[in-house]
Amino acid sequence: MPMVKIDGIETRYEEMGQGPALLMFSPGGFDARIEKWTDLGVYKRIRLLEHLPKHFRCILFDRRENGQSGGRVERITWDHFVTQGAGLLDHLGVERAHLMGGCMGCCPVAAFGVALPERVLSMVHYWPVGGANYRISGHQRFARHLAFVEENGLQAVVDLVRSHDKNFSADPRGGPWGQPIRNSDAFAAEYATLDQAKYLLTVTAMYRGMIDRDTAPGAEPEDLMRLEIPSLIVPGADGFHATSAARYLQECLSGSEYWDIPVDQQTEDNAPARVIEFLQSVS
Repeated sequence: MPMVKIDGIETRYEEMGQGPALLMFSPGGFDARIEKWTDLGVYKRIRLLEHLPKHFRCILFDRRENGQSGGRVERITWDHFVTQGAGLLDHLGVERAHLMGGCMGCCPVAAFGVALPERVLSMVHYWPVGGANYRISGHQRFARHLAFVEENGLQAVVDLVRSHDKNFSADPRGGPWGQPIRNSDAFAAEYATLDQAKYLLTVTAMYRGMIDRDTAPGAEPEDLMRLEIPSLIVPGADGFHATSAARYLQECLSGSEYWDIPVDQQTEDNAPARVIEFLQSVS
């Protein structure tokens, strides 16, 4: 698959289909790879990529720090992912696009809508992350990484993540830069020599900023309420995709469409058709 450097970071991307541009922010939490659209949970079941490319130019990519994309140790915010997505659109010569996020990919979609509304035709939030359990578990994951660094040092993180292929969710000790460490010897060497005290502060500020509420993170409610971007919200219903988070987005996004359907009734027969119907209604 092709690669492009955006904001100094390599981004792996893929295009599928023809038609209006649809920029897709991958699901999978801190393992947000292109493949998650076809091999993860509900997305594997509903098979969106068997249907959407028949109508749209689907633009998929590994989010920075994930998959084959690169990374950079810094206090990452949702806006960093906006920069990556917008940079990819620039590279492909796309001025305006539909946006779709799955799972944690909904957060940068919301942030993109707030930061660059003039470039957004519509937004689809499929199973937005959020809820009290999501916040608590997310903080715990980062806490385990920070404790491991404090006790063992950054070289131990490099050694750990290179000893297996588990992602940040499967083994939180490895932290959010595990995949770039695996991908690049140069990144790994530089990571191991970072100032540990400053690193701990950076990571603490990062997760407190990103996972900062008991509902859907990504953008401030007052900013979402000012948007006039057509939006479709499809709810999840588990400990990481609380239905309350989807309802929160419905409340904040004026005029949004909320597909009020139980998760076990979201199938390949109806989910792709519902998304396509919505996108075509605002194309």
